Amino acid sequence: MATVEINGLNKSYGGVEVIHSVDLEIENGEFVILVGPSGCGKSTILRMIAGLEDISGGTVSIGDRVVNTLSPKERNIAMVFQNYALYPQMTVAQNLGFSLEISRVPKDEIKRKVDNAAEILSLTPLLSRKPSQLSGGQRQRVAMGRAIVRDPDVFLFDEPLSNLDAKLRGEMRAEIKSLHQRLGSTIVYVTHDQIEAMTMADRIVVLRAGRIEQVGTPLELYEQPNNMFVAGFIGSPSMNFLKGTLSNEGGPSLILADQSKVALSHAAGHEGDVILGIRPQDITIDPKHGTPATVTLIEPTGADTHVSVELAGQTVSCVLPPRFEYELGSEIHLSFKSEHVHYFDPETEQRLA
Repeated sequence: MATVEINGLNKSYGGVEVIHSVDLEIENGEFVILVGPSGCGKSTILRMIAGLEDISGGTVSIGDRVVNTLSPKERNIAMVFQNYALYPQMTVAQNLGFSLEISRVPKDEIKRKVDNAAEILSLTPLLSRKPSQLSGGQRQRVAMGRAIVRDPDVFLFDEPLSNLDAKLRGEMRAEIKSLHQRLGSTIVYVTHDQIEAMTMADRIVVLRAGRIEQVGTPLELYEQPNNMFVAGFIGSPSMNFLKGTLSNEGGPSLILADQSKVALSHAAGHEGDVILGIRPQDITIDPKHGTPATVTLIEPTGADTHVSVELAGQTVSCVLPPRFEYELGSEIHLSFKSEHVHYFDPETEQRLA
């Protein structure tokens, strides 16, 4: 296990800079997940930590060593890819032990490490099989086991679950989290799936266009997003954003474009033009005091109902009880849980204190 420290990290392809002065400290034994939309630079940063991409500027340190000029092998890291990268002609046991064989580790030591990794990942009954005889989840466990046998200082995961179906992704999330708790290892994990990040990470790093937007625990990012980008990226379904004007005249409210009002239970602390952010889970039906809206989409999920409405020309998503009694085109009256409302500056998109 080891710390990972990134200072002023830059990456350019030709004259195009894609990673811009990234600073990040990852503690020994910490599970840190890099998230962001496709093309934000998260996999590029991971590959620079691994030594698979040259560093244009700044430093990467693993433990007490600056590793910029070291080969991947010299960094004592282990990387798990989304395509598993298994050797099809080898058995599970041979795949697990191959990196140790080429490092000339004694055979009895290889067997001990392979057996230990197989036991941790419930692969013991599968050691004589080949990858073609395994399910997707079993192949991913073999890829993880191949990393474990190397006793690396840092585990690097590059979207390892993206090829799996939804049910299997859920199972593997729990398995990787359990593995981290058992080994106490330092893990840097890349995904575009914010649900993976929320359920697995000690801390999340949100990236946009090669820059860090915010770093924090899952709860910190969910409850105190720095800006609209983070607020909209973290949480499912995504946060709603409504343009309007805050007014305390006649009671606190948000005045929308059509002059309709969204009543708020307490003043926001400031007045004027804002963008109000509200999560779909924090909207309720309130026939007496709610703001009228028109139902445009109904999606029952069993546990609840996802409903889209038109409110003053803006689309708003709501998560409502499973027994939703309205029809498409119906008028519905909605209230916002004011204690969960966020306010953002319309120009900078930064969260207002």
